[in-house]
Amino acid sequence: MPGPQRRKRFHRGDTHLKKGWRTKRRTKDLDQIDDDLKVENSAKLLHQEVDDDKPGSGQHYCLHCARYFINKEALKGHFRTKVHKRRLKALEIEPYTIEESERAGGLGLYVKPKKRKMETQPLDEETFDPDTEDVDMK
Repeated sequence: MPGPQRRKRFHRGDTHLKKGWRTKRRTKDLDQIDDDLKVENSAKLLHQEVDDDKPGSGQHYCLHCARYFINKEALKGHFRTKVHKRRLKALEIEPYTIEESERAGGLGLYVKPKKRKMETQPLDEETFDPDTEDVDMK
């Protein structure tokens, strides 16, 4: 007499792959972030209108990681994390383009991808301006 039916184990060791398949916590890809880093797009993202559906009402945004934060201190803390530093390192190399794929296919000469210098975005700190300060402060 055979015993109980044995469980099939086709996808037993796929736990490291399943995280890549999930779309729940999907973030922007590097080429999408590269488009956001252009001057006209970055100004729109850094100075967004107040939106209560986003964390921090959409006022504290990291361009490189495409994440919202609840306040300025959380954003400053994020700038010191490994996640942010890894993203900056990944953005140093220019993204893969269609022209590069054509060159790889034999339609041109190979050009090595350029490295660029990435720096953390500036924070909008309220700078002290002596001309516009309050008269009582003098």
